[in-house]
Amino acid sequence: MAHRSKKTGRRHPLASLGLLVLGLVAAGGVSTVVGQVASADASSQQATQLTVDDGEQLFQANCASCHGVNAEGSSEGPSLIGVGAASVDFQVMTGRMPLAFSGPQGAAREPVFSQEQSDAMGAYIAELAPGPDVPSEELLDTADANVAEGAEIFRINCAMCHNVAGAGGALTEGKFAPDLHDVEASHIYEAMLTGPQNMPVFNDDNISPEEKTDIIAYLHFLDENPSVGGFDLGSLGPVSEGLFIWIFGLGGIVAITVWLTAKPN
Repeated sequence: MAHRSKKTGRRHPLASLGLLVLGLVAAGGVSTVVGQVASADASSQQATQLTVDDGEQLFQANCASCHGVNAEGSSEGPSLIGVGAASVDFQVMTGRMPLAFSGPQGAAREPVFSQEQSDAMGAYIAELAPGPDVPSEELLDTADANVAEGAEIFRINCAMCHNVAGAGGALTEGKFAPDLHDVEASHIYEAMLTGPQNMPVFNDDNISPEEKTDIIAYLHFLDENPSVGGFDLGSLGPVSEGLFIWIFGLGGIVAITVWLTAKPN
């Protein structure tokens, strides 16, 4: 008579361990998905949470001491009524504002505020009065720009201060025209549109949007193409380059002449 084994109903010793591992994996997956969703929601909220009111609070905390509580200006800073969001974006995102130190003009540096904070302050200033807006991506697209035309317009309107090679130069009373190499297209456009510090304003009646794009294309062409004529001496212009030849070139010739005549003695 065959003996039939009885089922005891007891699970295999490794079954509990397997269930535990599956539970941990499932919990970890759920946690990861929830975390990603929460992170995405937080990022979305962070990108949209800065409003005009936030911009006003940032302005009051960081700018009003010089520009006035209503942006009306003071003895320490000019009025910002009507300068528009473009001026705010240029000054803030190039690090010129807030000023690092008191001086003839602000110098470019790493920005203190994020792009979102700058946009919020720009929106607040734009609400006070109409002004130039931040240029769109379409205006900054240089794919079809005319580099040669941009070079000519730049030489006529900008080279007397910034140098024909965009190297910048000294002005009066400790002021200066900044170097234009490796400057973002939006900041070049905004500078022409708003005339920061010592720079004149080139509105769309003076230089059209298409011509502004041509100028940007020319400056970016200079970034990508070093001097083809050899050592450029800093691209400081004919006066400094001529002075270099007079001092070192003719000086070297005189020194060699003296050495040659003195050698027989």
